Amino acid sequence: MVAAPPTFPQDPADALAAVGALRRLADRVEDAAVEQALADGWSWTEVAEALGVTRQAVHKKHAPRLRGIRGWKGGR
Repeated sequence: MVAAPPTFPQDPADALAAVGALRRLADRVEDAAVEQALADGWSWTEVAEALGVTRQAVHKKHAPRLRGIRGWKGGR
């Protein structure tokens, strides 16, 4: 069975609210995945490659948050 194509809200306010919600969800999923990868011994370079960004970009985005986690020792 083929899935039906997604439908989009007709009201721009509803559509934009949905985009915002998806971005927040994607950010939470990324945060958790980066944290897990580093805890599993991945390097910042490996994480960046998996995300399709530079090492500097992923480090700038995630390192400050991870430093705030009590006992954080992940990442090379």
